[in-house]
Amino acid sequence: MVAETTPDELREKLDDDDTDDIAVVDIRDPSSYASGHIPGSENIPAATLTPDVFDREWPDEVVISCYVGKSSKRVASIFGENVAADVSSLRGGFDGWNGPVEQDAGDEADLGPTSPF
Repeated sequence: MVAETTPDELREKLDDDDTDDIAVVDIRDPSSYASGHIPGSENIPAATLTPDVFDREWPDEVVISCYVGKSSKRVASIFGENVAADVSSLRGGFDGWNGPVEQDAGDEADLGPTSPF
């Protein structure tokens, strides 16, 4: 079973002074990410998950976010099997996020087909 983090819990953790201990990974497509995302999150679309992603150094906690919280559970499970961190899924995904939102400007790279996640 994949652990879940509520939007309120995540907002509190991100509001703490030491945000180096947590990473938020947004697995949505780049255009959705660019139109709005959790500040400080990293966009790693599910279709681009490779061993190189898992081989990186990750902080103590990783929260996976998608559109509504379903795909992030599957990806969180995969992350949990491959990284030494406490991994959870954001309950409700980005649609359930009730904190600040950041937007990107500019062109996003085409990262290929969408993932089945």
